[in-house]
Amino acid sequence: MTFRSKAFEIAQGRVSPVLTPPTEKVADLYGSNTFSDDVMKTLLSAEAYTKISNAIRSGSTIDREVAEEVAAAMKSWAISKGATHYTHWFQPLTGTTAEKHDSFFDLTMDGKAVEKFKGSALVQQEPDASSFPSGGLRATFEARGYTGWDPSSPAFLMDNGAGGKTLCIPSVFISYNGEALDYKAPLLRSLMTLDKAATGVCQFFNRDVAKVTPTLGIEQEYFLVDKALYYARPDLLMSGRTVFGHNPARGQQLDDHYFGSISPRVNAFMVDFEFEALKLGIPVRTRHNEVAPGQFECAPTFEEVNLAIDHNALLMDLMQKIGDKHNFQVLFHEKPFAGINGSGKHNNWSLSTDTGINLLAPTSKPKENLRFLTFLMNVVKAVHDHADLLRASISSAGNEHRLGANEAPPSIVSVFLGGELTTMLEELVNKGEITLEKGENFYYKLGITRIPNLQRDNTDRNRTSPFCFTGNKFEYRAVGSSQNSASPMIILNTIVANQLLDFKREMDERLAAGEEKKVATVEILRRYFLESKNILFEGNGYSDEWIEEAAKRGLSNIRETYDALYPYKTDKTVGVFERTGVLSSRELHARYEIELENYVKKLQIESRVIGDLALNHIVSTVVKYQFKLAQTARSLTDLEMLEEAEPIKEIIRDISSHVVVIKKLVHEMTESRKRANNIEGLFERAKCYGSEVKGFFDEIRYHVDKLELLIDDEDWPLAKYREMLFLE
Repeated sequence: MTFRSKAFEIAQGRVSPVLTPPTEKVADLYGSNTFSDDVMKTLLSAEAYTKISNAIRSGSTIDREVAEEVAAAMKSWAISKGATHYTHWFQPLTGTTAEKHDSFFDLTMDGKAVEKFKGSALVQQEPDASSFPSGGLRATFEARGYTGWDPSSPAFLMDNGAGGKTLCIPSVFISYNGEALDYKAPLLRSLMTLDKAATGVCQFFNRDVAKVTPTLGIEQEYFLVDKALYYARPDLLMSGRTVFGHNPARGQQLDDHYFGSISPRVNAFMVDFEFEALKLGIPVRTRHNEVAPGQFECAPTFEEVNLAIDHNALLMDLMQKIGDKHNFQVLFHEKPFAGINGSGKHNNWSLSTDTGINLLAPTSKPKENLRFLTFLMNVVKAVHDHADLLRASISSAGNEHRLGANEAPPSIVSVFLGGELTTMLEELVNKGEITLEKGENFYYKLGITRIPNLQRDNTDRNRTSPFCFTGNKFEYRAVGSSQNSASPMIILNTIVANQLLDFKREMDERLAAGEEKKVATVEILRRYFLESKNILFEGNGYSDEWIEEAAKRGLSNIRETYDALYPYKTDKTVGVFERTGVLSSRELHARYEIELENYVKKLQIESRVIGDLALNHIVSTVVKYQFKLAQTARSLTDLEMLEEAEPIKEIIRDISSHVVVIKKLVHEMTESRKRANNIEGLFERAKCYGSEVKGFFDEIRYHVDKLELLIDDEDWPLAKYREMLFLE
């Protein structure tokens, strides 16, 4: 029995663990493993609680005395719930999370055991920074780096799976010189900048607004594969995607998996991770089957951006742990299987005031709609002026496989507003009037008396648009499923903040010159619309016509990651980030270097996996099978059954032709990879990998996948698509 057939046998025998649902109501369960506001209010003194609350709301500094009281309360709470260790939980530029666990246990001077957790340990830790990506911000031999407590994201307890729990403290990660080595530090800076810029603009319409909070809802797509079959695919294990695999006869063409009935085994996994997520304060609400077989999606309620991103990173960790319990491997790669849809992470972004207003929600009141239009057009203008930078924020080796593949938005950044909003903006330009009345709803008359009339939204959704308005928010659909959402959100927050600062400056100048506020606002918005309308597109982003039309409009269509990342280096980008204080030129350049290096390493690994599988698994297996066929053909020939032997000889010839090409291409790919590795400049090396080494991948795959159809199913060494995708 081959390893593949054994793995398949194990997979077929899987039984979901019996789940015992919590006895608490969801409302009581929610946040039970977080050091929440309610917990702080109970355990802290009134003075300490007030200081912490003010720090979370306004960003004021927490003094060491308060930190000591919080640390004591946190330790008491965590130990009472079974925690033995604590860690600063952070998000380095690896794309994953990181943690270094320290025990609460310590010894006193006289050798007695004590449980200790000081305010200094809460506020700051020092993990070794030498092995984390820095993009040149520190030398390899320099190990010092600091993590710092982020009080705006609640600490939480993570079950270790072995009877103990760890207190996890969300933290920033900086270098010895104070430069950001993570996603959270610049994200927090971008949120503060956007808050100030948006609040300044809000004051033109409502003096009561003192704070604007960006909100985010992240829809997470993923695949599930049986653990046994996952380990029967070295390419999935090593690179996160299948570099070989012929499409099964039935894929997603029937559309029967989308929103279909969830199988009991998958549902058990979903229920399990949702309960654990709720305990951690992650407000997961939605679950469903996605388009591709084996693909699923979950989505939470909207939260403040920093918290939403922490929760998404935590959710991905949690799903992997719960998946292991259910004998599943969770795949977050953007394109783990060829020929079927890949996975994204749709980022639904909006702006809310402390007075309870969604700034991206149209209303029926003209004055409020002018405010809505102001923020809408400033976002559109920001995206128009920095489209290439927004494209850079979602660039990766994995997302290259997905973007523009009739399953995800194209590489061309465009904005969808919908017909009604576009018409309204055109009337604003032509007449200086706003005609949208949200209260005038359109109802579908179904002609079925038992079903109530259904209300139609002001605009349809466009799934082919990378950045589309969906009624009261913008949905950035181009983000890859494995990506940390902080990367695109840092860019979006920063360019919108920069644009709002420009708007406020011009408004202040016009008002100082005596211009009436409404007239000044409309005049600026009219100009913004005319300057940005080339990026507005309502049609099919998958069509060839749009590619041609986009080129005529002067919109970029940057397909390759090594080219797409370049905007991080431009003077224009540096100017925006230094003006807003989100990232310095050194920090920006470091991120450019890290992303390029990551791209090179991902393709290097894939190339090595392809070469190893092709020669050591496929060709060696095929040659053995050829020998069996040759013996059969020889036996038939000896029996003078020449006609019967000929089809077998033909199969042998077909196999040989593919083997010859595979060996030739693998050799050429290996030599190309060696040349790339010897190129000194990182961009030139990345370009060589992307334009030369990667060019061999699909060619080798074509011939290997043809062999899959020729070799006996029992002899084929790799788990097949039909086994991985349709396993219940």
